[in-house]
Amino acid sequence: MNDWVAIFIAALMILSAIFAVEWRDLLAAVVGMAAVSLFASIAFFFLQAPDVAMVEAAIGAALSAAVFIFAIKRTERYESEEEGTGWWVRW
Repeated sequence: MNDWVAIFIAALMILSAIFAVEWRDLLAAVVGMAAVSLFASIAFFFLQAPDVAMVEAAIGAALSAAVFIFAIKRTERYESEEEGTGWWVRW
C-alpha cells in the first residue's frame, strides 16, 4: 500500500472516530462508528488480508451498527444536553 493511501485512510478513520464521539445525535454517532470500521476494512484489504477485511466489514460495520440502531430505536435518539459541560468532562 502506498504511503499516501495509508495516511489518507488513517486520517479518515480518525476523523470518523472524532465525529462519532462528538455528535449528539446517537444515530449519526453510530454511522460514524460504522465508518471507522469500514475504513479499517479497506485498510485491511490494501494490506493483503481480504478475509480479515470481509469479517471487519460484516461484523464491525454492519452487525454492530445494526445492533446499536436497534438499541437506539428502543430508547431516546438524542443525548441529553447538560449545562456547562464540555467534551473533557464526559471522559
